[in-house]
This record gives sequence, structure tokens and C-alpha cells, in this order.
Amino acid sequence: MTAPLTEPEIVSRLRAAGCVFAEDEARLILSTAGTPAEAAAMVERRSAGEPLEHVLGWAMFCGLRIAVGPGVFVPRRRTEFLVRRAHALAPPRPVILDLCCGSGALGAALASGLEGYALYAADIEPAAVRCARGNIAPYGGRVYEGDLFEPVPGALCGLVDVLIANVPYVPTGDVEFMPAEARDHEPRSSLDGGPDGLAVLRRVTAEAPRWLAPGGRLLFETSERQVPDALAAVRRGGLAAAVETSDDFHATVIVGAKPV
Repeated sequence: MTAPLTEPEIVSRLRAAGCVFAEDEARLILSTAGTPAEAAAMVERRSAGEPLEHVLGWAMFCGLRIAVGPGVFVPRRRTEFLVRRAHALAPPRPVILDLCCGSGALGAALASGLEGYALYAADIEPAAVRCARGNIAPYGGRVYEGDLFEPVPGALCGLVDVLIANVPYVPTGDVEFMPAEARDHEPRSSLDGGPDGLAVLRRVTAEAPRWLAPGGRLLFETSERQVPDALAAVRRGGLAAAVETSDDFHATVIVGAKPV
């Protein structure tokens, strides 16, 4: 029987694989693994380049442990700013729609800070939908599989108070320059936003007004260089548009508001 890996041995292997935060990752692996054999397998997977969150089976987001797995987009810390803004803008007992939901992290995090709500989510990736169903089940949410609004129940038209859409916004030509962890292990649909990065967003902004309730908000993340075009897309859809930024989270969020 092979002896269990010690923490220094794990740190050494992770460092050799190029993991910058090898000490922290080693501690997380050891605290998550149920057996020495599982720890060894996790070290092998991480050393081969899998995202740490996929290896662990979870990611921390807004103070919640969100389940993730192979083929599922890993929620980024910067996107916590979007959730904070959505929480600040949400009316009492909002109807929430988490579009391009991935793991369901945004919807779960938003719901966790509210006293009353109705939560719905959708994603085109089957693996993400399975993951999201587990993550938002504790909040009574429902997850649908399909392209953008297509699988969402038509009864929600005109009733959504908060529409959070974590749309992909990396230009197609830039995807190949992303870190291998994202490029090789996350679904292309969660990264590739088309030629200028805004193709999916334009589809969302075109349809969002008919789903939003009067005074409802659409919130999504984008890059600084895309702000002018993103604002234009929101306004073409008939929504008032504003930019919110956070130096702490290094995040840029666009908020579109439907007239009351």
C-alpha cells in the first residue's frame, strides 16, 4: 500500500506543476479529500491542469460553498460585485431570473441574502444545469435547460424584477489567450461572446424588456473597453442604462432599468 502523501509532498508536486498558491491548495485538498487515495487522485488532477475548483468539487462565492464540476463554469470573485448590486436594487419579494446561470452561483448568492423571492435560472449546458439544480434547490429555485430565454416559462413574461445575466463576453479571437484552466476545462459557451464579445449580450438585451416587470433591472458584467457598445445595446432594447464599477472587485457592471 502506498503511503499517504504528506502536506509538504503535495506542496512540492503542486509547485512543480506551476501552482502559484501551492500551500493553500494543498491544505484545501487535504481538508476536502475523504481518504489518502482521494487526496492523491486530486493532486494528480490538479497537477495535470484541472481548475482547483473542479478538483475540489466546490468554489467559494459570496461566502457560500457552490458545487462545481468538470464542464461547469467556475464563478469568479469579481462577479460578487454584480450580486451585491442586484441585492441593493432588488425590491421586496422579487422575482429573480438567473440567465446563463452556470453553477447557479449568482442566483443562490442573491437569494441567500433576501427574505422572500421567487428564483428561476437557465443555462444551455446540461452539466451546468445539473449542477445549478443542486445549488439552488435549498432556495426553492427552478432551473431550465436551453438557449437563453427559450426554456423559461412564458408565464414569467413581464414579471421579472431582477434579471442577472452572466453572459460570456470574451471576443472569439481572445479565447485562445485565456488561461488553460478556463480554455481547456470550462464550456466554450460560457466564455466565447462572439467576434466582439457582445453577441450573446445583444440577444439578451433585445429580449429582456418583455421579461422585465415595470421598474425591473437587468444586470450583467462586461469589460471596460466594451462599456460603450454594451450601453448602446441596453438602450436599443428600450432600457435606461448605467455603469457601476468596483476597484475592490476589479469589476464593471451594466444596469439596465425598465421604465415604471
